[in-house]
Amino acid sequence: MKNDNSFQDIIEREKGLNRSLTTGQLTMIAIGGAIGTGLFLGSGLAIGLAGPSVIISYAIGALIALLLMGCLAEMTVAHPVTGSFGAYAERYINPWAGFSVRYSYWFSLVCAIGTEVTAVAVYMKYWFPTVPAIVWIIVFAAILIYVNLTSVKMFGTVEYWFSVIKIAAIVGFIILAVYVIVGADSSSAIGIQNYSNDGGFFPNGLWGMWIAVFISLFSYLSIEMIAVSAGEAKDPEKAVPIALRSAVVRLVLFYLLTLSLMLMIVPWGAAGVDKSPFVKVMEIVNIPGAAAIMNFVVLVAALSAMNSQLYISTRMMFSLSRGGFAPKILGKLNKKSVPSIALFTSVIGIVFATIFTVVKPDSAFALMISLSSFGAMFAWFMIFVTHLFFRRKWNATNGRKLPVRMIGFPYLTILGAVLLASVVLSTWFSPDFKATLTLGFPWLLFISICYFIWKKANVKKINE
Repeated sequence: MKNDNSFQDIIEREKGLNRSLTTGQLTMIAIGGAIGTGLFLGSGLAIGLAGPSVIISYAIGALIALLLMGCLAEMTVAHPVTGSFGAYAERYINPWAGFSVRYSYWFSLVCAIGTEVTAVAVYMKYWFPTVPAIVWIIVFAAILIYVNLTSVKMFGTVEYWFSVIKIAAIVGFIILAVYVIVGADSSSAIGIQNYSNDGGFFPNGLWGMWIAVFISLFSYLSIEMIAVSAGEAKDPEKAVPIALRSAVVRLVLFYLLTLSLMLMIVPWGAAGVDKSPFVKVMEIVNIPGAAAIMNFVVLVAALSAMNSQLYISTRMMFSLSRGGFAPKILGKLNKKSVPSIALFTSVIGIVFATIFTVVKPDSAFALMISLSSFGAMFAWFMIFVTHLFFRRKWNATNGRKLPVRMIGFPYLTILGAVLLASVVLSTWFSPDFKATLTLGFPWLLFISICYFIWKKANVKKINE
């Protein structure tokens, strides 16, 4: 399939990256990013807010993610470039949209890397309670930076096996949980009665359930990575739709099923972020060594998500540089076709996380979620908005039919945007996540000012 000529300049400027990622690796990159701290550690925070109704919270989050993927799949198959939704916003809305989306998403990923590395420090305390968290942050950061520096093929291979371990563990957890629940004695504290005990299904009301949707969205964040990695896929026109469908189905199944089973075993009041709820389940089941194995799995999950986020944040900065929105040096590739300088720029999130973990260890995780969520959710919102512009302009200027089409357009696109905006705006009334907006809106103002400064310095380039 030939690319639309109006997009050819973006395709040309982003040349140089190796197209070596397979369909399986694309799927695993999305799963690797989305099945991480959000499920294994963040779910504890969500359960504490919503109680058993967290199942509905994650179902609503899944609906928003599903609508987003429909919009993104349509645009990505039409234009498989590394700049992805940032490039689409630039071309189909205006340069400010492309500038702000890419920088906001990059900043989000940088902070998300910090969230994952904060979680790594929490998990390692299970085995080494006396070792300072900063030691683990430095060790694992160095390993993953090396993986990302080597080649996209090595990154894809490592991420594939990281994700295989996670998926195998989740499937094993589901089987074990079903066995425990079915075989539990009627007098035990295990069973469906946990859905109604301790305050009922909505112990904190509908508001608690609704705020937990925000955490569910944080959990699903990174599924959009497939679109960014399409720029290095072997056959993006075929690989992207398959990878997106596969990733969405697996994520929804894994999240909803694991949470439903977990709540039957661990009373919701015992949830928290001091330890993964998965580890708590293993401790209750009392299988020798099982808790340690699950702690290893959640450690791999955090490393996997961090690995994916390093990769995507690097490519987003590469795209900004090649588009003239960032210094040219950030768009340079090393001998293995990796934007190495852009990679080191994206490592700044690890520095933030290290500082927060040392200064405010008890609130570091929630703070990093707030910092990382706004940029990503702004990018998600702009994907919905861009899709409305994209379809209108495509229908007006292209005679050929789109290979992949979003169903229910424009109503489902608008529904996704409205639901997402409602969830994010609700954080203003939540003390835990108010920082999402109190930091997010000033960030948008800052990035807009930066854009107009950039625009003034590049007026001739824009007018050409």
